[in-house]
Amino acid sequence: MQARTIAQRWHRESGWLSRFFVSLMVAALAWAIATWPLEWVTLLLVGGAFAALVFVQPRWGLYLLPFAVPFGSIREVSAGPATIGGTEALLGLFLAAWVARGVARRSLALHRVPLVGAIGLWYGVMLLSTFQSLSLGDSIKELIKWGETFALYAIAANELRRRDIAIIVGTTLAAGTLASLEGIYQALFRVGPAGFLFPLAGRVWLRAYGRFIQPNPYAGYLGLVLPLAYSIVAVSLGLGGQQASESTRDHRLRSRGLLVGIAGLAAAIIGLALFFTLSRGGWIGAGLAAIAIGVLLSRRAAVASMFIVIGLALFLLLGGAQLLPEALSNRATDFLPYINVLDVDVRGAQITEANFSVIERLAHWQAAFGMWADQPWLGQGIGNYAAAYPAYMIPPWEEPLGHAHNLFLNTLAETGIIGLGAYLLFWGSALVLAFRAVRRSEGPWRGVAVGILGAMVHLHAHNFFDNLYVHGIYLHLALLLAIAAILSQGTVQPEELS
Repeated sequence: MQARTIAQRWHRESGWLSRFFVSLMVAALAWAIATWPLEWVTLLLVGGAFAALVFVQPRWGLYLLPFAVPFGSIREVSAGPATIGGTEALLGLFLAAWVARGVARRSLALHRVPLVGAIGLWYGVMLLSTFQSLSLGDSIKELIKWGETFALYAIAANELRRRDIAIIVGTTLAAGTLASLEGIYQALFRVGPAGFLFPLAGRVWLRAYGRFIQPNPYAGYLGLVLPLAYSIVAVSLGLGGQQASESTRDHRLRSRGLLVGIAGLAAAIIGLALFFTLSRGGWIGAGLAAIAIGVLLSRRAAVASMFIVIGLALFLLLGGAQLLPEALSNRATDFLPYINVLDVDVRGAQITEANFSVIERLAHWQAAFGMWADQPWLGQGIGNYAAAYPAYMIPPWEEPLGHAHNLFLNTLAETGIIGLGAYLLFWGSALVLAFRAVRRSEGPWRGVAVGILGAMVHLHAHNFFDNLYVHGIYLHLALLLAIAAILSQGTVQPEELS
């Protein structure tokens, strides 16, 4: 019966173009079964079945996109200068299915969504900066990445409905939990490069990195999921400070146990994995996100958050770091002598094993300042930090490492003061949008909205030390922005999350 319903829907909603694509897939499948090894045929059958499902119902691509972000690099293929993994394949499949459905219905129109003006300004400045580029190919790659982000945001904000948001929130927490379990396994059993090993509490551990190659972007991803889990738990436990109606309170009592259990378990596992990354940017971002969530939830939560932060700061300032294990103490304090980059010149600095990573980051910061000083208005061209780096590098740091280890300085170097202004306007508008979603949501939905705003706080705090627009994380952000845009309309009922 279900198969008949799907077939009828397919025949009713699909046009000749969609059926043509499916005919090609069937022909390709028949050829593969006849010529390929069994393992590849099995993968093709599973992938083909999922592709057919997405073509029938494109939003299924959005449901599973959260899994592709942490696990999309399991299988990758090179296509010229680009690398295509599961994240790119799933996004391409979703976009192709959405376009095919639109052609079949003779309508590809999108309703206007928030942030259009800010997006247009930021993208326009990026385009202008390409006239400064040493490497047009690097600029095109960056433009494609941001174009994918904005396209996914606009389409998802138009496509998603109330039930869809609940499913995506669930798959996001599930994907973050699975990725965290892998990182915890790496840390406990020392599965990874020897350079990630560190001593703690009498034994040797390994910095967790998941499928992200490096611990820092992995910590960035975890820090973007953790606020969602944490805020849902807080709101479900009644810390949101809202007066709910009687029906809402009754529903909250029925659903509270399940929500707290699932989101609480996810928060605990993700938090542990984030600790094992030993990423200072990740820790600082998570701490500031927790403070922001506390401020948004209620006065009581805000006061508690501030006391915790002030107490921790006093603990460290009064010598409490000496009570911590040496590895943690070094990670928490070794950057303090260099906190004011404007007054520090790392040329000729004494480099030790303890300060190596800090000095390296500062060297890239100073290189970024040099790039901006030479091209103050539109920078060196979007995506061109690495291409311009040899002319500004500070010995012995000859490798550009892809970015300036500070997204704001990186944006300043690549797009100048105009680009940095446009970038800040875009994300400032996004924060206002998320705050509006918080104000217009209630019940568990308010927890989702608060979590999205907390994730944005983590993003910008962590981006002060890194660049998190890698490994598909930008698509994760696009989904969060789309959900915030929908919640900001104030049309979602609290009982629809469970």
